[in-house]
Amino acid sequence: MNRWPAFGAAVLVLLAVGNSERLSELTAASRSAGLQACQRPPRSPKGLRYFQFCYAQQLPTELPATKFSSGQNVVPYFEGWIRNPDGTFDLVFGYFNRNWEEALAIPAGPDNVVEPGGPDRGQPTYFLPRRQGWLFRVRVPKDFGKQVVTWTIKANGRTEKAYGELLPVEEITERIIMTRGNLNPGDSDPNQAPAITIAPATAPSAGAPIALTAMVTDDGLPKPRAPVQRAPTATDATRIQAQANSSAVARPRGLGVTWMQLRGPAKVTFDPPGFIAVADGKAGVTARFPERGTYVLRATASDGALSSKADITISVGGAATADARQN
Repeated sequence: MNRWPAFGAAVLVLLAVGNSERLSELTAASRSAGLQACQRPPRSPKGLRYFQFCYAQQLPTELPATKFSSGQNVVPYFEGWIRNPDGTFDLVFGYFNRNWEEALAIPAGPDNVVEPGGPDRGQPTYFLPRRQGWLFRVRVPKDFGKQVVTWTIKANGRTEKAYGELLPVEEITERIIMTRGNLNPGDSDPNQAPAITIAPATAPSAGAPIALTAMVTDDGLPKPRAPVQRAPTATDATRIQAQANSSAVARPRGLGVTWMQLRGPAKVTFDPPGFIAVADGKAGVTARFPERGTYVLRATASDGALSSKADITISVGGAATADARQN
């Protein structure tokens, strides 16, 4: 094993003059590690010299981002805890699916367990790609003290854990969840989060579409800003043109609803996908369930600053009823 590991792009070694044996050993070891020696001017005090060992081939200044469409693990996240009026506490969790495309169905059990009290404590069992925060809560009693709630997920051969504790620095508020961690004026802000409920739905058969309706009320705040309309200009190479800061589609404005899947054995498709503007207090979507089983869907209403959520449980090919609850 190399006795002289390289720490970064260069290793600065202070050597005493005359210690040729030590210098020879270090030089040989550094060359075997792909380094080369370059002597700096002997300006150090007390007869010492500096030798800098640097990589023979310069390293890139930036590593390109690597994106994996599938095969990566899922990391559970502890988002923080909330103090309830009755003295109990809610531990809030989310997750990060490292895949850019692959969604994973991991039922509650050995590979998806919350302890103590598990394996099933209401955690997601269908994991969408990338970061999904502030998704579910585990309520603990007043005397929880220094105990720990652990969420363990095993996906694609790797096991990850999140630990929920009542550490003072991890206390959060409902307002933080409503803004998804963004800055806001706080409780003095006159804006209130939208109120959302989901109309009851009958249980569909596998593959058949079902209409879902979210009913939303809001205080009208904040007032959505009108998008800036820029008149098109002819291209002229002799004139300075306006800079476009982004080519992405503009973010939707005003009151709207988005749908996501929390549980289920297979992927639910929504039509239309993404943001759905609220019209006459309603936002409708068509969902299609590919397999039999129990699914949990979540509708999130946002006014552009604050959001609120409601969940609905739908049994496909099973019971004839479904229930909705506000989260």
